[in-house]
Amino acid sequence: MSSDRIKIVWIYPDLLSTYGDQGNTIVLERRAALRGIPTETVSLRSDEHVPADGDIYLLGGGEDRPQILAAQRLRGDGGLARAVQSGAVVFAVCAGYQLLGHEFGGEEGQPVPGLGLLDIRSGRGEQRAVGEIVGDVAGELNVPRITGFENHQGVTQIGPNARPFAKVLHGVGNGDGNGFEGAYSGRVLGTYMHGPALVRNPGLADLLLRWAVGRDIPPLDDSWAGRLREERLQAVMT
Repeated sequence: MSSDRIKIVWIYPDLLSTYGDQGNTIVLERRAALRGIPTETVSLRSDEHVPADGDIYLLGGGEDRPQILAAQRLRGDGGLARAVQSGAVVFAVCAGYQLLGHEFGGEEGQPVPGLGLLDIRSGRGEQRAVGEIVGDVAGELNVPRITGFENHQGVTQIGPNARPFAKVLHGVGNGDGNGFEGAYSGRVLGTYMHGPALVRNPGLADLLLRWAVGRDIPPLDDSWAGRLREERLQAVMT
């Protein structure tokens, strides 16, 4: 990371930007600013090269054809892979989560090569998962219970070189029968949660910021956010 700012790279919003996933960018900018940490955000179209000097890379959801095109262009570009090798943070949602893996299901369910940046493999399930999702996050990440919205037909299996992001309490998540949602390895983290995910889960946003700056960051007054989170969790879990 630059000594005076965090560089956020929002990858391919022209292809991967469904369900308000741009909100993840806004939340990171705001929570960094409240701590006096300047940010620079680059919104990267799919015809542009991916810079390898970013600190946090964000990928959103998308339909089948844009997802396939995004995977092809990112594989050919190589910038995101180089950034991960340099220790950058990656946060990917739904289609973005799937394309980080070794393969995902195409328009007809056929396997499509992914980026191989996360040890997962995704395919098509028989039923679509639509609705609220709640989960308890892996303890070592120190993130409170997550809440989000899922809308996908993916089934994702986690390989030995990645770990589950959360244990599903309500909803479907990865859909592989193991009861987990999302996956992570190092500073690369993927999830099926929209909502947008970081708006609903400021603790998750702070995890990404901690990874990016490489140190603890001061807490914020999240009383309003906490109240809204509790209302959402109670509505789903009761």
